[in-house]
Amino acid sequence: MPSTNDFLTVGLAQIAPIMLNREKTTDKIIDYIKLAKQRDCHIVGFGESLLPGYPFWLDKTDGARFDSPFQKKIFSHYLDQSIEIELGHLNSICEVSRNEKINVVLGIVERAGNRGSHSLYCSLVYIDKGEIKSVHRKLMPTYEERLVWSPGDGNGLRVHPLKKFTVGGLNCWENWMPLVRSSLYAQGEDLHFAIWPGGNSLTENITRFVAKEARSFVISVSGLLRKEDIPDDIPFADSIKEKCSDLIFNGGSCIAGPDGEWIIKPTIGKEELLVATIDHNRVREERQNFDPSGHYSRADITELKLNRERQSVIKIID
Repeated sequence: MPSTNDFLTVGLAQIAPIMLNREKTTDKIIDYIKLAKQRDCHIVGFGESLLPGYPFWLDKTDGARFDSPFQKKIFSHYLDQSIEIELGHLNSICEVSRNEKINVVLGIVERAGNRGSHSLYCSLVYIDKGEIKSVHRKLMPTYEERLVWSPGDGNGLRVHPLKKFTVGGLNCWENWMPLVRSSLYAQGEDLHFAIWPGGNSLTENITRFVAKEARSFVISVSGLLRKEDIPDDIPFADSIKEKCSDLIFNGGSCIAGPDGEWIIKPTIGKEELLVATIDHNRVREERQNFDPSGHYSRADITELKLNRERQSVIKIID
């Protein structure tokens, strides 16, 4: 018979940021963490780069133009509002996670202190009841994202125990990288968080595919972004809004089970906390016929190497 540790209640916070406003977006995230706790969630996830927002303006404002005063000014603002963990920018979120005894998966734009504090990384942060357990910097920003985000490293490719589950996660198109997925499978992952800026075109196919490949639960948490979420006080707000539709990112958050079938189908166009209770017994059942890092692997023929060293340009010896 399944034990109580088999069951895990998960929350998917499909919300919009207060765009490029670290303080106000943090307050909104805290409200949804508390709401998730009220609905008995053990863990709650948020979309990619939610804090303080995804750089959606790049493909609307000639983002690749070299030495553009426009791009320099908005990048400066983005950098100012991003998250430097060492300066305590996540302390209030960690505090509510600790007080509410709930785990958090959060997408941030990280200003990396160990890389000089002036370059940005798209990072997935895993918080276990107030303690930051890992910060995974997106390995390869996608297409125009490379104009503002730097390539990350393998330091955050880690998994974490939660009741009977083993939790891992990746940012957006990293979920299409087979060897990166495999590095989490090999560490025992059976609950995968895929975080996205928003869009059912991103989540609808891959969520079920990865779930079936891994024989794991896959939770795709997407952001949402509407024209009304762009404050008037960000640089060039009016000219950016002129180029935007009313709904910029439509969400698409969803959950698939270890057989690839929907538990929650993609949710479109609204802010909402989605909640489901999942059963680890379903993982064990589906691993009977396929286990990608266990009985259905051939370690004598193929082997994966994972480098988890945090990249830095300086090593100081005092």
